[in-house]
Formats: sequence, C-alpha cells, structure tokens
Amino acid sequence: MGDASLVELSIPQDVLQPLFSASNSSSLEETLENLIEASRTDVGRSGLASKNILPIVLQLSQNLSYPSGRHLLLSSLKLLRNLCAREVANQDAFVEQNGVGVVSNILISAGLLSDPDYGTIRMGLQVLANVSLAGEEHQRAIWHKFFPDEFVALARVRSWETCDPLCMVIYASCDGCPGLYADLCGDFGLPIVEEIVRTACVAGFREDWLKLILSRICLEEPHFPPLFSKLCLFGASSNGEDIEFRNDIFSSEHAFLLKIVSEILNERLNDITVPNEFTSCVFGIFKRSVGVTNSVLQCKSGLPTGLTAIDVLGYSLIILRDICAGKRSLGSSKEDDSMDAVDMLLSSGLVEMLLCLLGELEPPTIIRKGLKQGENQDSSSSYSLKPCPYRGFRRDIVAVIGNCAFGRKQVQDEIRQKNGILLLLQQCVTDEDNPYLREWGIWTVRNLLEGSTENQHAVAELELQGSVEVPELTGLGLRVEVDPKTRRAKLVNIS
Repeated sequence: MGDASLVELSIPQDVLQPLFSASNSSSLEETLENLIEASRTDVGRSGLASKNILPIVLQLSQNLSYPSGRHLLLSSLKLLRNLCAREVANQDAFVEQNGVGVVSNILISAGLLSDPDYGTIRMGLQVLANVSLAGEEHQRAIWHKFFPDEFVALARVRSWETCDPLCMVIYASCDGCPGLYADLCGDFGLPIVEEIVRTACVAGFREDWLKLILSRICLEEPHFPPLFSKLCLFGASSNGEDIEFRNDIFSSEHAFLLKIVSEILNERLNDITVPNEFTSCVFGIFKRSVGVTNSVLQCKSGLPTGLTAIDVLGYSLIILRDICAGKRSLGSSKEDDSMDAVDMLLSSGLVEMLLCLLGELEPPTIIRKGLKQGENQDSSSSYSLKPCPYRGFRRDIVAVIGNCAFGRKQVQDEIRQKNGILLLLQQCVTDEDNPYLREWGIWTVRNLLEGSTENQHAVAELELQGSVEVPELTGLGLRVEVDPKTRRAKLVNIS
C-alpha cells in the first residue's frame, strides 16, 4: 500500500465521497488530478462552484498532515489556486470558510523546516494571490491574518519561487486600499519590504511584482530613505539617525536596491515624478560612495562590477542622470515655491562636484594614446590623475552634466565660470572604456552652447572665431565647430 493510500485512510468519508463523486474517481490522488484539470477553465471552475467543492477541499487540506501528506497537500493547494482564479463564488467561499487561516497553517508548517518547502509555500501564496484579486474584503482578510509577522517570516524564505508570489499577494492586497498601503510603509511594514529586498538580492526574482512595490514605495512616495537605512550592514538606529548612514560601509543589498530602483526610474522616465526626499537621499549616497571608492581598487568591468561600493557609486550616479532628464518633481509647479528636484541638486553643488570628479580622471583612452610621449607633460602631476572606477563612469558623469545643462542657463553659466567648457569639449571622443562617451559629450556641449551667447563666445575665443581647436582633439583629427547660423556646436573630422 502506497503512502498516498495510507494517508487517504485517515481522511473522513464525508470529505472523500463528494470529491470522488465530482471527479468520477475512486482514489484521492486521481481525484485531485481530475479536478485540477477540470478547474483550468472558466466553465470547469463555475461547475465545481455549483457543486460547492471548495469547502470540501479546504476540509481535505486540514486533514492532511505535513510533511507526510505533502504530495496530496500540494495537489489540494493547486486545486484551490485554480478554483479561485477569477471565480467570485469560490473566492467568496474561500474567505467565508476561513481558507486564509487554513493556508496560513500550511505555510507555517512548510516554512518552519530547516530546509523550507519552496514548492508548497509558492503554491499557497498563489492561492492567496488569486483570492486577493476579488476585492477589498478579501484583501483585508489576508492582510489581517498575515501582517506583519507572517509576511516577515515568508519574506525571509530565501527563494525566488516564494518571493515572486509573496510580492504579488502584498501588492494586490495594498492596491486600492490606502490603509493597507500605509501599513506597509509604516514601522511594522517596512521590515517586510526589507526582507523581500534581502531575499531578492541573494535569490533573484522573475516577475515584476517587486518592482511594482518598490516603484510605489521609493519613487511615488517618500519612503526610500528609511528603507535604504534598514539595509545597513550593522542594523539601523531606532531614533531616526540611521538615515544619515553613520558608517561608510555599504551592503550588497544597498547596491541591489539602487540597481532595481534605477531600472524602474529609467523605464518610467516619462510618466513619473520623484519626491525631493528621494533625490536628496540618492545624492547623499553618491557623495558618500565617492569617498568610499577612493580606497577601492579600480574595476575594469561595467555595472554591476561585484564590488559593492563601486556599484553603489555607479547606480546612484545613473539615478541622478535620469532624475536630471525626467519630469519636474513633486511640488515644482509655477504656483508652488517648492524646489524642483534638479534645482535642489544644483543648489547642493552637484555640477561643481561632477566637474571636480571629471577633472581628476586621467584623459580618455584615445587621447592618452594620441598624446606624444613626453610632450609638455608634468610626469609628477600625471600620477595624481585617477582611472575610472568602473567602465562607463566618465560617460555617466558627462551624461548627468549634459542633462542638467539642458535648458538651464544657470548651469551653462556655472560651467563657464568654473572653467568647465574645455574639460567637457575633451569628452567628445570615442573611448573604449566609456561606451557612447562621444555621443554624450556632443549632447552636453550642445546644451552648453544652446541659447548661451556667453558660452558660444567662450568657445570661439578658445582659439579662433567660429572654431575650437582643442589640442587633444586636433591631434586626433577632430574639431568642434560652431555653426554661424544656428550657433550649435558640432564635431567635425579635419584629418
């Protein structure tokens, strides 16, 4: 006699018989397989709802002990998942018959093992996800049972198999329920998101539910700083000082969160405005990461490099690039005195800092190769120049400056006053260590000169009226010209 048959003997007949009758089968294993197949279609789910099968399946699940009845329990969860897919009668019956409590007990049993049962947990969460789509009553029933402790416990299961459906349950439950969303962003809810980020960092994720949660928390609402703070290596302070990041050590979870948020922002560049709290926090992270990476070895690869401090530097810079390219931020309308996100960055010294960083870098690869050995070089000063910490760092700096300069006279003036025009002209070259540097360099120079007679005059006076011959570019057969009609800069080949 097999294990399934032994388990079947322990189940009351008033549970088995309705299932056997509905499936025209005489064994529980075959019965569940037949009902799972029948519940794949709308018609099948509706037919089983009319036979009141879901409460019987819940009773069956309660009678199956774990882990001895794992196989049959997994099939029961799969059947429940199918029954609750877009079938209101079954979704309602699930809540009325305490299905949330039944599934909760199963998830606790599967998660308490030293080696958690990812398959059972995933299936149980998929059941809850389908139920949560029925509306606010169902969402609140799930939330009140699982928030916050059981959500935290599930979030600590380090597997993408469980992380994806957990994020779906949480997002679907909060969607349309402002009160539940407020819970998630509060003191008891953010630890759930923290653990989800930690899990996704080590185990990955394959669906977009995590991005939807982070988009809402980090980019649409001002909760990025406390979430970032919770991911500190040595824990967070409970008095609010943790947001200042009192130590200079970043965690891999920090880099991961910045990477995902940078992807979300780039994907939603045209339809999202970011809170100033987010912008200020990211700039603070970038400034701190610059200090940290000064003691970190150069990495020749692009992002992600696998070096936490460098990845934090790079992803925070990319986020700043996209903030400076995006829509005006919350509270930046003409009627509002609040400061636009980019204006806030500019007033905090962003451009000056980036020009400084750019000036400290050794010249682009192609210029270094083109320079004649020993030609008017101070060998002692050349040793003080730094290599790019990662492939693309120079390009990303230039991109941020170019985006800041677009349509902003104060940036055009600041760059000229800080003698940054020549430095930026020197970025209009192809560089094997910085893909698309030439394109970003030309974009930046164009924005510097567009509508700025002062900058156009400064460029013209660098050598000859109407043209600019930068020594490094001339040696490569290149020249920046100012079109006398449009007054726009262009890079031409003079070789």
